[in-house]
Amino acid sequence: MSKTFNLYCDESCHLENDGMPYMLIAYVSSAYNQVKLHQANIRALREKHKCFGEIKWTKVSKSQAQFYLEVVEYFFSSDLQFRAIVVAKEKVSTDNFDDFYYKMYYQLLHHKINMDYNYNVYLDIKDTLSAWKVKRLKEILNLKYSSICTVQNIRSHESVLMQLTDLLMGAIGYYLRGDDKVIAKNNIIEKISAHAKFPLDRSTPKSSDKFNLFFIDLQ
Repeated sequence: MSKTFNLYCDESCHLENDGMPYMLIAYVSSAYNQVKLHQANIRALREKHKCFGEIKWTKVSKSQAQFYLEVVEYFFSSDLQFRAIVVAKEKVSTDNFDDFYYKMYYQLLHHKINMDYNYNVYLDIKDTLSAWKVKRLKEILNLKYSSICTVQNIRSHESVLMQLTDLLMGAIGYYLRGDDKVIAKNNIIEKISAHAKFPLDRSTPKSSDKFNLFFIDLQ
C-alpha cells in the first residue's frame, strides 16, 4: 500500500508591491498517518505553556518565547520535514509575476515528489489571492503530478502544521531581511540554524530532506 503525505503550503511576502525584498513559498510535510500524533504533541505543548492562540511568526514574543522554542525543537525531533523556495523579488519581471507564482510552486514540489507515494496538498487561503488564481494553481498541480490526490484550500487556524509552516518560513524571511530587534525571534533563528547545520542564506544540498532551502537564481 502506497505511503501518503500531507503537504501544508504557505506563502510569505508574495505580493508584488509589498516592499519586501524576498518572496517565500514553503511547506511542512507529514506522513498522513502521523498527522494526529503531531497535532496531539503540539497540543500538549500548548497546554504546558498555556499558549492557545494560532502559532504565527508575527506572534512570537518574550512572553511566549519558551513555547515557540519548544515547538521548533519538536519539529526537529520529529519526522516532519520543511522545504522553502526563496527568490529575490527584484529579479522577477513584473510582466510575468503571476506566472512566476505558479513556477514557484512547481519548483517547491518538483524535486521532492516521489511518484511512488501519494500526496495531499493543502494551501493556506489568502484573502488577497483571487479565486481564479487558486483554481489555476490546482489545475497545474493536478496536471503535473498524478501522485497528488488532493489540492485543497484551508484556513491556517484549521491546521497546526500549516501554522508550523508559517513559523519556520517567517523565521527565514526575518533572517534574510536582517531584522534582529526581537530577542525571542533571534533565539528561534539561532535554534533553527543550529539544527539545520547549514547557512540560512543559501540553498541547502538537494539531499537535505529535514530542512531544505532553495534560493532560485534568475540570472
